[in-house]
Amino acid sequence: MTTLILGGSGQVGAAFRKLLPDALAPSHQDFDLADIDTIEDKVVALHPDRIINCAAYTAVDAAETDEATANVVNGHAVGELARVADGVGIPFVTFSTDYVFDGESTEPYDESSRPNPVNAYGRSKLRGEQAALEYPGSLVIRTSWLFSATHPNFVATILTKATAAEVRVVDDQWGRPTPVGALAEMTLEAIDDGATGLLHLASPPTTTWLGLAREACAAAGLDPRVATPCSSDDFVRPARRPRCGVLRTTSGYAMPDWRTELAAVAAELAGTTPVDHAAVGDG
Repeated sequence: MTTLILGGSGQVGAAFRKLLPDALAPSHQDFDLADIDTIEDKVVALHPDRIINCAAYTAVDAAETDEATANVVNGHAVGELARVADGVGIPFVTFSTDYVFDGESTEPYDESSRPNPVNAYGRSKLRGEQAALEYPGSLVIRTSWLFSATHPNFVATILTKATAAEVRVVDDQWGRPTPVGALAEMTLEAIDDGATGLLHLASPPTTTWLGLAREACAAAGLDPRVATPCSSDDFVRPARRPRCGVLRTTSGYAMPDWRTELAAVAAELAGTTPVDHAAVGDG
């Protein structure tokens, strides 16, 4: 089976390339989603049996002043990919985010929850969801708080800063951190099952950014107390962030506890031996 991975140099794409070393993974220069008029010809020329789209405009704050570009990459291009995949009769998978929700809920969001994005990035991702889901062979996976040892992400940033000084981390935003390796594995399982529609894949348990930071520090052999709490109001950023981005699924796909994978990721980033989570606690 020939898999076409778009965005293969990114964090999620790299996880798929590790699992699918023979996949086609054209560079951004060779397959630019912003060049919508060329998408169909490029897909047809590559003859894939399935498309996994990991490419996205992810600059959340920049999208506030560049929403048009975000809409092209995260919205219109996704719809075009889904249309082309439907036309040749192959599965299409793309990824979305907890940012399609407003964060006002006191309960986790499942696949039936009503989206209501509060920033430009979230609006662009919702457009992509809606465009893809017009075609029955599309699978849209919402996920959140991604981390790995291969690319820049929150965990990597925290460990870099925490080795040098105390770091302040917001403790009033809730979500579910998700290791990209587990996300890729579960996505492939869902594809093999023929899953379509909306699917939430985010790892339990729920925590805050501070909770994640302290777990990461402990896993890397640092004092968790080097991460200190603060409020979202202490950080003024162009894009509003949802306070609650907790995703749960009703589709039967159970993601593993993120703390298990975090131990290995944090250790790799810190160049140490993994710490057994049982000795770390919940931070």
